[in-house]
Amino acid sequence: MTNKTSRRNFIASTASAAAGVAVARGYALGADSKNSPNDKINVALIGCGARGRQVLPSFKNNKGVRMVAACDVNSKYLAQGRHLLGGEKIAAEKDFRKIMDNKDVDAVIIATQAHWHVLPIITACKAGKDVYAEKPMGNSIGEGKFAIEAAKKYNRIVQVGTQQRSRKHYHEAVKLIHEGKLGNISQVKVRDYENWFPSNGSPADCPPPKELDWDFYVGPAPMRPYNPNCYYGYGYDWVKLSGGGHQVAWGVHHFDVVLWAMGVKYPKKVSAMGGQYAFKDNREWPNTMSAILEFGPGPVAKDGFIMQYDMRIGCRREARSHGKCFLGTEASMTVDRSRYTIVPETLGRKKSTPYEGLVNKGHEVLASDDEYKHTQVFLDNVRNRTQPFANCETCHHATNLGHLMNISWELGRTINWDGENDRAIDDPQANKLVNKPYRAPWKLEV
Repeated sequence: MTNKTSRRNFIASTASAAAGVAVARGYALGADSKNSPNDKINVALIGCGARGRQVLPSFKNNKGVRMVAACDVNSKYLAQGRHLLGGEKIAAEKDFRKIMDNKDVDAVIIATQAHWHVLPIITACKAGKDVYAEKPMGNSIGEGKFAIEAAKKYNRIVQVGTQQRSRKHYHEAVKLIHEGKLGNISQVKVRDYENWFPSNGSPADCPPPKELDWDFYVGPAPMRPYNPNCYYGYGYDWVKLSGGGHQVAWGVHHFDVVLWAMGVKYPKKVSAMGGQYAFKDNREWPNTMSAILEFGPGPVAKDGFIMQYDMRIGCRREARSHGKCFLGTEASMTVDRSRYTIVPETLGRKKSTPYEGLVNKGHEVLASDDEYKHTQVFLDNVRNRTQPFANCETCHHATNLGHLMNISWELGRTINWDGENDRAIDDPQANKLVNKPYRAPWKLEV
């Protein structure tokens, strides 16, 4: 879909797509699989750390799943993961490639750090496995297109962990936007706020723990010394080795919804600034950041729109600290994982708006979906061989926004962006940060 799509065609096409999603995947309707509970999908967990253990129950407790293998480069995490999956009967491997060679495995969960997302996706697709991969789509913009190509070339089901796409109240909220109920949207505000003060400080580099194969963990990324803040306590999101800060790790969820709701794929310009203003530590990304992204015309914003992103981890304050607000001529809508809230525009204009009779001022629709819905959507997609609504391409575009903010911040200037070709316009320095080479012997190829 291009930014020039008409609103009429856009509403028609998205309504059709939403109907298809609901029928084929039961995205939030609780549709049952066509297969019996005894027709189990054999699943392996790759990455038995924090996120892997968070995702695991939604698979393990599903009657349609049999957990058969675990994988991690940390022997301690591997042993813990194997125990959680079922004990000694579970195959345990340090090398993810051995999991892909296992003929008993039908699908894999990739719950590793961001720099280990795309390569296992490609390897799994080549091996004929379906994939549930955690977001973001890689640790650089250039990686995403390889995952997209692999899923298509090998005709695999690759669903990404942008789980808001499987929640009913998000579909309702996006539908209202598509129907023009907010009017012409000129600005979208996105926020990610936490309070991690005073942080974990700046421990010195040191030898890695004996249970961790550091060279394998670093993998395709440039080698660097081990540091506790690179690995533990979500520190991996805040170093260049394995993450891009909240603007990539958390932001991808919000940006995915913004692109979906606004019917666009990429911005024209990105400008970001920030720094370690909340506290000082050895994180490599800012703990406070603001960014402005300019988008061209689209079906909801006929003259284009601005997206503003604010991130801080030194103070939270707002109760709804992770979400997005769509600001239109007729009303505004704030949506997050708890609900969506609509406030009609009435000040200084006619009192009647498209909302009269639909919602009351300040009306809130609460979320009601269970936390396992996105997993069931994936399993239904695998059984029915239907392509996911949350896929490599949608996650690639959403991930790119955070990476573009980081490129702008690193270079200290606005990035003019050619989204069709994933390249910065007339900016060789920026393009060096778009495509990051892999460290030998790892290769990025499909």
